[in-house]
Amino acid sequence: MTSILPALNVFSRVLVAFSFAFLVPLAWAWSEDHESYRFVWEGAFGLALASGWVIWMLTRPHRRELQAKDGFLLVNMVWLLLPAFSAVPLMFTVPGITWTQAYFEAMSALTATGATALNGLDALPVSVNVWRCFLQLLGGLGIMLLVVAVLPLLGLGGVQLYKAETPGPMKDTRFTPRIAETARGLWGVYFLFSAACLLAYRWAGMGWADAFMHMCTTMGLGGLSSHDESLGYFQSDRVEYVSMFFMVISGISFVRYFIVLRNRTLKPLTQDREIRTYLVVMALAIVLVTVLLMVHGVYADIGEALRKSAFHVISVATTTGYATTDYAQWPVFAPVLLIFLGTFVSCAGSTGGGIKLVRMVLLLKQARRELVRIIHPRVVNPVTLGHQVVPPQVMNAVLGFMLIYGAATMGLTMLLLFTGLDIVTAFSAVVATVNNIGPGLGLVGPSSHYGVLTSLQLNILSFAMLLGRLELLSFLVLFTGHFWRK
Repeated sequence: MTSILPALNVFSRVLVAFSFAFLVPLAWAWSEDHESYRFVWEGAFGLALASGWVIWMLTRPHRRELQAKDGFLLVNMVWLLLPAFSAVPLMFTVPGITWTQAYFEAMSALTATGATALNGLDALPVSVNVWRCFLQLLGGLGIMLLVVAVLPLLGLGGVQLYKAETPGPMKDTRFTPRIAETARGLWGVYFLFSAACLLAYRWAGMGWADAFMHMCTTMGLGGLSSHDESLGYFQSDRVEYVSMFFMVISGISFVRYFIVLRNRTLKPLTQDREIRTYLVVMALAIVLVTVLLMVHGVYADIGEALRKSAFHVISVATTTGYATTDYAQWPVFAPVLLIFLGTFVSCAGSTGGGIKLVRMVLLLKQARRELVRIIHPRVVNPVTLGHQVVPPQVMNAVLGFMLIYGAATMGLTMLLLFTGLDIVTAFSAVVATVNNIGPGLGLVGPSSHYGVLTSLQLNILSFAMLLGRLELLSFLVLFTGHFWRK
């Protein structure tokens, strides 16, 4: 049997490191001079730190170099247990919140989903909103480590897909020889862009607290906000433009930026097939939605229609989930298109959710290949990406992923229907959480929140967020008999 103790030993160190994150809302609580809230954040810090130390002491005899199986166990521990520690202070700072809602909120934040179960955000202490948003910045760091350390073991879109889609002489380049060095490089780029985003929001007119919080949720492509009206609270074109710019760049692989800075050339960006497709798809969607809004008379001014269309296409397609208006009230084609875009537009290696654009490109190429084979059964027509042949094992992994993705989406939707939800709310909520988009339609639309759902429904959707962020197979592999055999 595979032992969980070595992975638990490493998790203890992750938990100790994570405990220091509680010092960020604690600093805001000190600035607010809220003594009762300071006690909560100090207690949460102490609980996480002490728990990590106790687990480390108990598992110290089992410390060893991690194997592939240990990596999967560790990742699942991190994304299952850290939300529980993150939820504890919410229980003592948010009036009337239940444990299910607190865990849902923390899971939504760490997975950069942005689906909130809370209402009255404007009335919450700044330290609480800072914590919700800061978790999304931390979630982005975890997503990058997941991309470079775990997903390649399953062929799910890590090194294999990056190598396949990299054009020219870059194709044989490893990012760095060690995963730790790669992660540090990606995190360095992430924090560089985060600092720029913070200053840009401040320039756009936000206060420092709002600028910090929305920087966290923009770079993490999470979309949580400190206001019930989301970015619509600011009524500022400048804020929207800043948000759109940083959402677009955050939806592109940070590995690409890392290579650009390391090699001092823009070719990894300009010659990348996935990035070009990413920009073209969003541009076409913006034009289409703008025309639709003008034809139906939603906006009389084409400039306003274009701005609203661009903001919400970018927000939902990159799985951020900000809103400046209730787009669910637009002609029905528009919100459904936005949700559909959110399922696949983000690039592999970004902090966005969904199945990733590179997988969609590969699926379309595979479909075209099968159509050609019907007419010419003996033709040699391999799937290529960036002028490189995609290995069969990568294609098999992508096809397997899509099969499980479809089954999980339908299965979770049926579960929600069984609990009494209507079809629009159930299906859109599952799509929005599995793809880490945030707002759905129906009862959980952009003008509402997930707090209207029952505890059972919230638990199902918390599981959906976990599945989506771990790209399904990273979690489901734990339930195979082969995983637990030596």
